[in-house]
Amino acid sequence: MTVLLVEDDASIALVITAALEAEGFAVTCCDSIAERDRLLANGDYAALVTDVMLTDGDGLETLGAVHQAAPDMPIIVLSAQNTLDTAVRASDTGAFEYFPKPFDLDELVQTVRAAVGNSAMRAGNPAEAAPAGLPLVGRSAPMQAVYRMITRVLRNDLTVLVLGESGTGKELVAEAIHQLGQRKAGPFVAVNTAAIPADLIESELFGHEKGAFTGAVARHQGKFEQAQGGTLFLDEIGDMPLDAQTRLLRALQSGQIRRVGGREEIAVDVRIIAATNRDLAPLIASGAFREDLYYRLNVVPIILPPLRERRDDVPALAQHFLQLAAADGLQRRRFSDDAAALLAQQPWRGNVRELRNLVYRVALLAREDLVSSAALEALLEPPDAESNEGEGGTFEGAVGTWLRDNEIAPGAIYDAALAAFERPLFEAVLRTTGGNQLRAAQHLGINRNTLRKRLTELRIDPVLLQR
Repeated sequence: MTVLLVEDDASIALVITAALEAEGFAVTCCDSIAERDRLLANGDYAALVTDVMLTDGDGLETLGAVHQAAPDMPIIVLSAQNTLDTAVRASDTGAFEYFPKPFDLDELVQTVRAAVGNSAMRAGNPAEAAPAGLPLVGRSAPMQAVYRMITRVLRNDLTVLVLGESGTGKELVAEAIHQLGQRKAGPFVAVNTAAIPADLIESELFGHEKGAFTGAVARHQGKFEQAQGGTLFLDEIGDMPLDAQTRLLRALQSGQIRRVGGREEIAVDVRIIAATNRDLAPLIASGAFREDLYYRLNVVPIILPPLRERRDDVPALAQHFLQLAAADGLQRRRFSDDAAALLAQQPWRGNVRELRNLVYRVALLAREDLVSSAALEALLEPPDAESNEGEGGTFEGAVGTWLRDNEIAPGAIYDAALAAFERPLFEAVLRTTGGNQLRAAQHLGINRNTLRKRLTELRIDPVLLQR
């Protein structure tokens, strides 16, 4: 079986060729679109591995013709243009897989093997161009995993659970999936389940009939009906009351809802995207969150990294927010190189939301159009005295803060604390090893089987933590 490799970087082409040949593949290499088309016209190939930027143009723009010429040939895209736009374009061309550079060579080889062996793989058709103004910014390695997961759910209606700290942009991920997916013509309805009083949440979600309760003076459509044909985003799902969880589970299972006080079953056609900043495992253990609902929601998990784990994205995000501030009528500013470097060094406990607020404050209060590090430092907020850093950054301080901030049922504290400690530890180590469990276990000093068992129990997917 021969793989056609289109790559204009000779060193990368050499490495990929050696790895594929070691797996028994024959490899034909070229570095241009014209040479690629000539080779495809004169030979049959088991798979195409192609870079985006080639010597004579954009490799993605011409993949439609490749699909027409070889509709059953899987295509794997490589790119150093690591943006959501590139990932979406790769998905829209029907690519079997997309790899941002730098990529894991072993994973690429495994993907080529899977692509060649996947006889049921169907080639996709080029979709409409992605809309301008994509909501996510950043090219860091952690964001590449997010982009790849987003592209995998655009052509289906699988339920998505977005996990991440407060302020990381979970709603933006939901909006991106909606705007770029097959339901973009329908409504996008967002509801913060933590902001609705417990006695009103069922009415808000499912609607109510006239006279269903005191104050129900007319029939009311709930969020499910409002989102008909589109996407319903359930934010802070971990704070939903148990009674509402039961009715939500029933709606997800049956595809039907019943208004409060009503008897009619109403069929709903909505895509569900849920999000939470809480670790659901301790909530499930304590009985505060239904395990069966968790499995219904967690079909495709997308884990958003905190801003402190994607510092390379901070300057680009800051510039993006300066442009938004100018569009909102504030003075147009720009950061000096030293100011951008200072921004990247901040802890960002409030994540992207905190950065946005700071940038808007800078746009309003800075005295010069070019904001220096000295001017920026004067506008930075002092550290929060209640944070872990305020307690000296000690492990004891972190434990004390965690116990204060989390209400854990008696008898469940040890398991919840162990999960709260192991999850960030395992995720951090797996990120440094690119998702390689064997090396992660070696770094941790534990048996690989022990690590794998705990990853399963904590519902951590190493694939999502690959570079």
